[in-house]
Amino acid sequence: MNPEPTIDAMRQAAHALRSGDARERARAIQAATDALDAAKAIALGELEISRDHELDGASTLNAWVRNELRLNAGQATSLVRNVTALDELPGVAEAAVAGRISAGHVRAFVYGIRHVGLEKMREFEDVFLAVALESDPADLFEAVKHLKDVVHPEDLDDAWEKGMDKEDFQVNAVPDGWHVNGFLGTTTGAMLKKVIESVSAPRDADDTRTGAQRRVQGLHDLLSSILGNGLPSDKGVKPHMSVFVDAETLQAAAEHVKDATENPGFVPEPMPPVEPARLAGHGAIGPNLLMYFLCISDFTAFLMKEGDGDRQAQVLNAGRDRYQPNQLQRRSVIARQEGVCAAPGCKHTHLEIHHVIWWSLGGRTDLDQLVGLCTRCHHLLHRGRLHITGNATDGFRFTNRTGRPLRRRRRTRFTRAA
Repeated sequence: MNPEPTIDAMRQAAHALRSGDARERARAIQAATDALDAAKAIALGELEISRDHELDGASTLNAWVRNELRLNAGQATSLVRNVTALDELPGVAEAAVAGRISAGHVRAFVYGIRHVGLEKMREFEDVFLAVALESDPADLFEAVKHLKDVVHPEDLDDAWEKGMDKEDFQVNAVPDGWHVNGFLGTTTGAMLKKVIESVSAPRDADDTRTGAQRRVQGLHDLLSSILGNGLPSDKGVKPHMSVFVDAETLQAAAEHVKDATENPGFVPEPMPPVEPARLAGHGAIGPNLLMYFLCISDFTAFLMKEGDGDRQAQVLNAGRDRYQPNQLQRRSVIARQEGVCAAPGCKHTHLEIHHVIWWSLGGRTDLDQLVGLCTRCHHLLHRGRLHITGNATDGFRFTNRTGRPLRRRRRTRFTRAA
């Protein structure tokens, strides 16, 4: 293949590098890079035919590329596959060597040759080349895939049936949380994607959460809503997450976090050797997470009697639910904070209600002692990395784990001149 177009692209890049226009430099450098990628693929194709890679002690071309060019196997395979398109589609080869299309565009033509067929790709080479010259590789892939769907519509139903056979969905407990994995077919996957997109959309222009944070929070909100309204199989009883903890463990956990809560920078002593609390379906949980559950949840205390041998434990008495702040109190806290997390610098708007003096440590459910925190800040607090003192009347004081005060958010208000 004539190397002159590649040499021209290199000359243009060299000339552009001497100019002061950064835009021209970037364009010329990209064209030279694309031209060199094509030239490299052609050289590898020739090396594969000649098998001269064996002269350097490499049994395969991929091994030679890894050893001599320091590329990984995937990069080597991709380059060699590009040779197919450059050999079979002369227009594509000419544009690639001239640096007018990238290696990513060439990979889209390789995909078409493999999945659409060489004859059809030759028939529509000019059409696809026009797309490549004006668009990025992703758009070209979509165009080629569309032709594949038109030429081989039976593949669409085959893919749907294969997807149905692979469907599975699992949620498994691991030491630091839950591992979600599986595969959903076309219809179920589309429904889930629609729901996740809806519940994870940014709330407003000031929503600075990452996509991952929005998706997880959206799923959390959705599940909370479902569980709060009860499931049909529960016959009207709202489903609960169960945490099993004995009185000795609960007291030890409360004492473990008490000093750290009241004295920022204090490092608590290790927990005494007590039976850990357990989250049903997951396993043992630590004292900070236990305190977090007690903070956000209603709970019912059961007086239990251990069974003998294989006999199961018996419930001797069931106490009444201890309720969290009522709906009016929640709305009042949120309105007081104008719907924004109270932590300095945080602008998240999904709030959980926290007792400044922890409920598990005897705090009262009074408006003056309630504060709204986003989920992440609430977690930081229960992990001992954020501390709150004070009350709503005199103002809440936030400090970090070392006791350093956090600067309060300054509010700027504008009033219309009389």
